[in-house]
Amino acid sequence: APAQPPAQHLFSDAAEIEALRGNLLAWYDRCKRDLPWRTLAASEPDVDRRAYAVWVSEIMLQQTQVATVIDYYNRWMQKLPTLQALAEASLEEVNELWAGLGYYSRGKRLQEAARKVVSELAGRMPRTAEDLQKLLPGVGRYTAGAIASISYGQATGVVDGNVIRVLCRLRCIGADSSSPAVIDRLWDMANTLVDRSRPGDFNQALMELGATVCVPKAPLCEQCPVKQHCRARHRRLLGTCLPVPDVEDCCKQPGWGDSCCGSGYGPMVTVALVFAGVGGCPFCPPATEPWDSSLGVTNFPRKAAKKQPRVAWTATCVLERRGRCGAPEYLIVQRPSSGLLAGLWEFPSLPLALGLQEEKQREVLADHLQAWTGRPVAAGGLRYVGEVIHIFSHIHQTYVVYSLPMDGDVTLNPALSPSRWVTEEEFHASAVSTAMKKV
Repeated sequence: APAQPPAQHLFSDAAEIEALRGNLLAWYDRCKRDLPWRTLAASEPDVDRRAYAVWVSEIMLQQTQVATVIDYYNRWMQKLPTLQALAEASLEEVNELWAGLGYYSRGKRLQEAARKVVSELAGRMPRTAEDLQKLLPGVGRYTAGAIASISYGQATGVVDGNVIRVLCRLRCIGADSSSPAVIDRLWDMANTLVDRSRPGDFNQALMELGATVCVPKAPLCEQCPVKQHCRARHRRLLGTCLPVPDVEDCCKQPGWGDSCCGSGYGPMVTVALVFAGVGGCPFCPPATEPWDSSLGVTNFPRKAAKKQPRVAWTATCVLERRGRCGAPEYLIVQRPSSGLLAGLWEFPSLPLALGLQEEKQREVLADHLQAWTGRPVAAGGLRYVGEVIHIFSHIHQTYVVYSLPMDGDVTLNPALSPSRWVTEEEFHASAVSTAMKKV
């Protein structure tokens, strides 16, 4: 196993750890946001209901902003207040409650895990982070740690995007923050720092700090309750560092266990070494990416270049007919039960080859619609409406939208995916994606 990283990148002083805990928790008690899942976690006496309430919030908050989640969370807990209620719900009900939150497989996996708790664990949630991660599908290390610390008071740390940013700045960790070696060390650090008497509050405080103060682009450093512990801030305040001593004198080709950052030359020189990537320290920024004084503490964390989303084009047709009461109705069809937007409803759609000309788009879409309606569809009858762009996490999706009015009764092919005609009001109440709502 690799030795400990240099002391510059660690929390090793017991007095400093205790001070940081106290400062952070005092700030959290004064400044924490009033959020519905926090209220439930603090007030619910039943431990399984409490864990369920935290679990739902943590899954919803993955890749989704707090402001967006609040209304979805309140609606979910009103309709599905317990594990048992979620286990008994239909997937359609789950998708309708989740529609618009994105990353739709999260709701499905949450229900699968809830059903396992009810059917295999007698409705009793696992009581430790280790068992939560081991026994519940879709529950990873972070979610397990959050549930266990907040719901059960287990003294275990958590590492999410906010925590990564805070810890990398506190300890000048400039290596790629998504690398396994750095992530492992951040987990070690989180477990070292977590307050033993208030682990749930401490973890929420650390995440709250990253979400409201130690933000990515314009951190409010002067409002930070732990600024005296922040080595990235110290580096910014020091300005120009003293000349760096000869590498051979202070480092002598250090490896993982050597003190490449704790040189003994005083704080200013030590910090200079941190930003030079001296001696191959695996947690310092690489020498090819020196400190940028214009960025200040936002030099940290460093991330690998983000992969560009792939480009995709889809032809979508809004089929419209007059309903029995004279109001317009629209045909929606259900997507497959696996893959992107699994189980959600959409207007009839067809993936397009990149660069396909409009005339050919109409032809392939007309053939696709004929299979649905059981009647010939003329390509020339499709009215071009426009394009709608929607960015998924890994796909830059363009929907080429057409419309087609339908006269008389249309018998839909029952051998294809489930389909139905809906009014505009029913459409918005259905489990449809944000992309389809844009269409």
